[in-house]
Amino acid sequence: MDSPEPILRDATLADLPILLDFEQELIKAERPFDSTLGEDPISYYDIKQMILDDDASVVVAELDGEIIASGYAIPKKARHYLAHEQYAYLGFMYTHTDYRGMGINSKIVDELKHWSLARGLKEIRLTVYSDNVPAIRAYEKVGFKGHIIEMRLE
Repeated sequence: MDSPEPILRDATLADLPILLDFEQELIKAERPFDSTLGEDPISYYDIKQMILDDDASVVVAELDGEIIASGYAIPKKARHYLAHEQYAYLGFMYTHTDYRGMGINSKIVDELKHWSLARGLKEIRLTVYSDNVPAIRAYEKVGFKGHIIEMRLE
């Protein structure tokens, strides 16, 4: 028997409590890759504002009434020397641990890609820590390629 398919939909304000939990799980997972993160509690995003913003897309995957994954796309202004003026930036890519490896992230990326292309944003980017090999592999599976490495001095 096939496993049920998650439903992808736009996030609503009613989803905010679980999305805030997802954000903290994401921060906890990324903390080992970034010694420059401030002490908890920290927040990466203004999720509420993104949900309310017509120029942003916050997508959730829901299975049996439970939100199991998330992601967002926002337009960003490109650097003046690039061939495109704007691009779609993807972030908040989180899948609950019980549902990883099921292709849910791929479905969310595809949904955000369609949203971006519908707005004329043909360049789509995201950032990932260079040591986060599982995330890099997941993004490569959906077509992302390494582009640039940001470096820092300690």
